[in-house]
Amino acid sequence: MPGGRYASRSGGARPQQRLTSVRVGDVAPRERGDRAQKTYRRYVVRLAVIAGVAAALIIGGIAVYGSSLFAIENVSVTGVEHLTSADMEAMASVPADTTLLRVDASGIRNSLLQNAWVQDVEVKRVFPNTLELAVTERTIKATVEVPTDDAKTVRKWAVASDHMWLMPIPDQDSEAGKKTSPKIYEDAAAALSVVDVPYGTKAGIGTYCTDATVNNALDIVSGMTTELSGRVKTVSAAGAEETKLVLDDGTEIAFGKAENIRDKERVVLKIMEENPGVVYVNVRVVERPTWRSLS
Repeated sequence: MPGGRYASRSGGARPQQRLTSVRVGDVAPRERGDRAQKTYRRYVVRLAVIAGVAAALIIGGIAVYGSSLFAIENVSVTGVEHLTSADMEAMASVPADTTLLRVDASGIRNSLLQNAWVQDVEVKRVFPNTLELAVTERTIKATVEVPTDDAKTVRKWAVASDHMWLMPIPDQDSEAGKKTSPKIYEDAAAALSVVDVPYGTKAGIGTYCTDATVNNALDIVSGMTTELSGRVKTVSAAGAEETKLVLDDGTEIAFGKAENIRDKERVVLKIMEENPGVVYVNVRVVERPTWRSLS
């Protein structure tokens, strides 16, 4: 209308609106940024929770470690026959005021391994209050009559299958014998007997046998794979070449060095099978065996 202003049909003035523009390409980066910030905040919160729990566990662990909780009240020993449980406990020397958490298991194991009878041992913590010593003992492979220094008598020693000297075996009726485990005498009676050992052979508890003649005798029997092995009762070990086996029926086998053991076994068994009355077989040179028989 002339002289007037344009008015809307509703009679009010139209408000002026400020227009903004956003490019379509900017929407995705903004959303990714928002999501990244939310993820980061969650990560920080989670990290803080983990750190708090870890700190609480560390503090609690230190407190428990230094306390008397899990104090060792029992020492259990398994796997021993030649040693007594009391012997093992004494060798372990577990401190009276220690706990399963503070006990020096490695130190105890190393201490027990110093004993010649102990081939291996596992120190186990059995919660809440027991320390278990699981022992693997060496066994007597043979008894060896070792000449004494004056060469007038011999002393019987027990030796293991790995050639370690275990102990001198005292007379069973002696004071030392009464303190020795009956299992030792039982095993010694059933073991191989090595006799005629050269003067100068040295034996020491917990040391390995270095005498060539004794080792040769042990290697012969250990290397056998037939029933002949179980029949060998005595080995005369005057020298490697002179090594002689005596079977349970008294048959003597001049075996010699621990060489070609299986071939020598095979020849001996064949000769004994074909000659029932054989009392002596010589297989020192396995290619040229000789034998004697009663018939």
